[in-house]
Amino acid sequence: MQVEMILAGLFVFLMRVTDMSLDTTRMLLIMRGRRLFAGLIGMVQATVFILAVSTVLQGPLNVWTVLGYAAGFGSGVMLGMVVEERLAIGYAMLRVYSPAGGRAIADALRQAGYAVTEFAAQGQAGKITVVNSVMPRRQVQAVRAIIDGIDPAAFITIDEAHPLQSGYFRH
Repeated sequence: MQVEMILAGLFVFLMRVTDMSLDTTRMLLIMRGRRLFAGLIGMVQATVFILAVSTVLQGPLNVWTVLGYAAGFGSGVMLGMVVEERLAIGYAMLRVYSPAGGRAIADALRQAGYAVTEFAAQGQAGKITVVNSVMPRRQVQAVRAIIDGIDPAAFITIDEAHPLQSGYFRH
């Protein structure tokens, strides 16, 4: 009997990891406007959720299924974030603040095919160049390598971008 309870807890854990990783990925896809994929993931997620809950509620509650449910929930959220990060769906806005290499960074990014807007600004320590570029999220690391090769001390920020109207950017 104890082995069956432990196996049920393990099954619930695996179902909740699957359910919550799908849920986290689905929510992030919704935020990025990927309705079809989010809907398909939601169908699979609902099926997995029903299997997990029905196992927990089958017979008297035991510590193993409750523990599997709770641990699977938390682990699934973290796994879903990792999956979404690896998928890198959407666009990113990189802002680079460089006191010495801004022009060279902008030129290098343009040569690599990225759209770049640069402008002079005043920072705490004096004049700097601010370089803005929107790119697919999966290309952020390549762009960062270009920037680091020119000015490893550049201050870089990243935001999610939702292209709204015209302009040029690399797809």
